[in-house]
Amino acid sequence: MNLFASTDAHALAAVHALAFDDPWSEGAFAELFASPGVFALAADDGDEIAAFILCRAIAGEAEVLTLAVAPDLRRRGMATALLQAAMAEASRAGAETMFLEVASNNAPALALYRRAGFTQAGLRRAYYAPEGTDALVLRRDLNRPPAADYVSAEPRSD
Repeated sequence: MNLFASTDAHALAAVHALAFDDPWSEGAFAELFASPGVFALAADDGDEIAAFILCRAIAGEAEVLTLAVAPDLRRRGMATALLQAAMAEASRAGAETMFLEVASNNAPALALYRRAGFTQAGLRRAYYAPEGTDALVLRRDLNRPPAADYVSAEPRSD
């Protein structure tokens, strides 16, 4: 597995379509790349992009916009490697904190973010349509080691 920067909207959209039921289009990725502070890091499986993380780092904060791994290549450490690399890149870009949103019922993603030291900062009720799943807003300081108290599986009421 190699990690590299990518702006290949077509390849990222193809992986996103494999990973999500409601994927983003190639045009959506192209629009995001035209925005300030947006960057993507990708991992290959030897021949093509197999996973990627898309982030934005601006005004001292970073946000994970999406993280996708092709289903047949999951559980190989790609998401962990991409998240760690993205946190380092965001920090180099001047971000002190990274945020993300994750479905409250996405146990594999929650486990990944817990291991990386993200903690719950908020809750967006019924954020994901059409099923109405809550989104947990998670955060992690980039300028210090992760907190000992990781996000709980139960959403906070705030």
